[in-house]
Amino acid sequence: MYFPTTRVLTVLEMLQSHSQLGGPEIAERLEVNTRTVRRYITMLQDLGIPVEAERGRHGSYRLRPGFKLPPLMFTEEEAQALTLGLLAARKLGLVVAAPAVEGALAKIERVLPEKVRARVQAVHETLIFDVHPPDVAPTSEVVGTLCAAVQQGKRVRLQYQSWHAEVTEREVDLYGLIYRSGFWYAVGYCHLRQGLRVFRLDRVQHAEMREESYVRPTDFDSLEYVTRSIAMTPAPWLVDVLLETTLEEARQMVPPALATLEQADDGVVFRCYVTRLEWIAHFLAGLACPLVVRQPVELREALQRLAEKIMKIAANVHS
Repeated sequence: MYFPTTRVLTVLEMLQSHSQLGGPEIAERLEVNTRTVRRYITMLQDLGIPVEAERGRHGSYRLRPGFKLPPLMFTEEEAQALTLGLLAARKLGLVVAAPAVEGALAKIERVLPEKVRARVQAVHETLIFDVHPPDVAPTSEVVGTLCAAVQQGKRVRLQYQSWHAEVTEREVDLYGLIYRSGFWYAVGYCHLRQGLRVFRLDRVQHAEMREESYVRPTDFDSLEYVTRSIAMTPAPWLVDVLLETTLEEARQMVPPALATLEQADDGVVFRCYVTRLEWIAHFLAGLACPLVVRQPVELREALQRLAEKIMKIAANVHS
């Protein structure tokens, strides 16, 4: 589902417990606008749930009298799989609204038999994930709007803040959304910059789907493009090194988000931007192949300092 699932289900629960609700009242409870409520109602109707709308200044909604959702039944394995998935999603930052996980877990536990519920609670209370959650996350509204735009092939208008705090208005034809290493990204054609661009979703201050349509290229690899873009994000130092090895072996040694690798006549060209030369010097010194630093000259000096440090450590042997 391309809108926040928890809110859509909340709308359904509200309609089941009230004979009729106005759009503004639903919007106030969900802390969204009435246009978003209409989208949620449309999604429920697309799923075959008979939500009836009454016309008026603000509109009101109700479920067709006599309609009831069938109960959900989970096996023990299915319940554990759902629990693990929800816990992992929360820890990895895949769920942009943290309370959604707790709400979903509570709903699952309420409908489970006692024996299965005890097993699920044991997983919930004892499992530890050794991962670091992201420091920032986009809003549910932004993620939902952009996912809907990609699926429907609709242009979006973004209010976007760059890494140096400049805020611009962008109209973008999105090709895909990516979650990688704790961050959400969107990639597509930016009409302001007239070229492909990658956007971090936590920097999107506002997103609005437009009426203009576009056709996504079928052979475009969003993940590959985002990964290469991360490696070439501008930083103080541009590193250009020739690795004397094959492209296949270089790809096994170098993470794709760290640097770009290109085949050359005499080896593989390694390029990336870095903030600290000392860090990349440590990485290059650990590669299992000869290399030639082409730029910057300061990287050669950083490698020399690292070599001297290693020599001192090697000479400091206790008898």
